[in-house]
Amino acid sequence: MKRDREPIAQGVAVHYQPQRHLLKDRIILVTGASDGIGREAALTYARYSASVILLGRNDDKLRTVAQEIEREGGIPPRWFTLDLLTCTAQACQQLAQQISMHYPRLDGVLHNAGLLGDICPMEEQKPEVWQQVMQVNVNGTFMLTQALLPLLLRSESGSLVFTSSSVGRQGRANWGAYAVSKFATEGMMQVLADEYQSRHLRVNCINPGGTRTGMRASAFPTEDPLKLKTPADIMPVYLWLMGDDSRRKTGMTFDAQPGRKPGIAQ
Repeated sequence: MKRDREPIAQGVAVHYQPQRHLLKDRIILVTGASDGIGREAALTYARYSASVILLGRNDDKLRTVAQEIEREGGIPPRWFTLDLLTCTAQACQQLAQQISMHYPRLDGVLHNAGLLGDICPMEEQKPEVWQQVMQVNVNGTFMLTQALLPLLLRSESGSLVFTSSSVGRQGRANWGAYAVSKFATEGMMQVLADEYQSRHLRVNCINPGGTRTGMRASAFPTEDPLKLKTPADIMPVYLWLMGDDSRRKTGMTFDAQPGRKPGIAQ
């Protein structure tokens, strides 16, 4: 089957109207599932009938999200803890092994976990913080992806989604390690998409844009959060990429808020 491969898709799926059971029988893992966009994505996938696996650092927060999914009538999820800042390739392989004991495959993985680091000029970037951002956003994400690929390849229609940023396409002053890590994320997505374009696995990025989250507040402490979209507002593209309506799309970056200018909300 021919796949569409374009660098950036503007406006696709933003007004997507999913069917009620869009994700029925699909097993989807979400990283950074305890807060912000990851939490909302996990809840949303469950509402559309997916079996969700929650991944994050904080066991209590993950349990709370799992309980909320159950209260809403979703399939009871499992959750696992993994800290991308300190994880090793072996830890990621062990996690994949644990998951395979409970699930026959993965139909989707959303890489949402990320680390912002310092917003400051390059000459002021602390090397230790730089390395932490690269570990979480690039190295840890790569090791986890590598460990989960065998499970994704068992799916008849697998979807691997990375989280990108506008500063991962056009470098901007003071975004330092975060911007560089997101350039790497875009590259990792494109390489994987090319490697698996003839298999039942599509690989894409989402740029969420400025969204009302804790990370956004850290980057722009003076910004009025009420001028930002909520995580729930940007979920259409997250649903579309995990469902079968996006089967032919791979190697692409999707803007959850097309047309939005980077920087502080006006």
